[in-house]
Amino acid sequence: MILSGLEIKKRLNKDIFIDPFNDDQLNTNSYNLRLHNQVLVYESAVLDMKKENKVREMIIPEDGLQLECGQLYLGRTQERTRTENFVPMLEGRSSIGRLGLFVHVTAGFGDVGFSGYWTLEMFCVKPIRIYPGIEICQIFYHTIQGDFERYHSEKYQNNQGVQPSLLYKDFQKARPTAELSP
Repeated sequence: MILSGLEIKKRLNKDIFIDPFNDDQLNTNSYNLRLHNQVLVYESAVLDMKKENKVREMIIPEDGLQLECGQLYLGRTQERTRTENFVPMLEGRSSIGRLGLFVHVTAGFGDVGFSGYWTLEMFCVKPIRIYPGIEICQIFYHTIQGDFERYHSEKYQNNQGVQPSLLYKDFQKARPTAELSP
């Protein structure tokens, strides 16, 4: 079940934390999150899962930044969220989608207990100009059934900014050879 906007507001600072919170961003069953002015782009044309891929930081000026097709841009929300006892989910706003801008490739699903800024994996079907502070996506909350463990990750929990992929850290863990064989 998805929480209503009124239920989101009722649970603020209890199970749901959004900082900063603004009543004007509350919807019928979600809350709009705004785009921060910092984005990262990967420097290499080919990304390697086993390595830390270098990124370049860009600042979105007040007069906007034009995104190009075929380029992945990593952004983040201005709002920091923390969710207890619910599953947070992130989707682009329909007005943003109708301009051909995707705000996540596959990472729209959050975890109970996640605390931090949401990293946005932005790409576009046509060149598009984006602006800092735009309400770019919406967070909504699902109930969870059964026993669960709170999210804890040394990679992404309590992040402070835009997070490039830290998948390479998974390869640094010792893995039994049998796990890798078919």
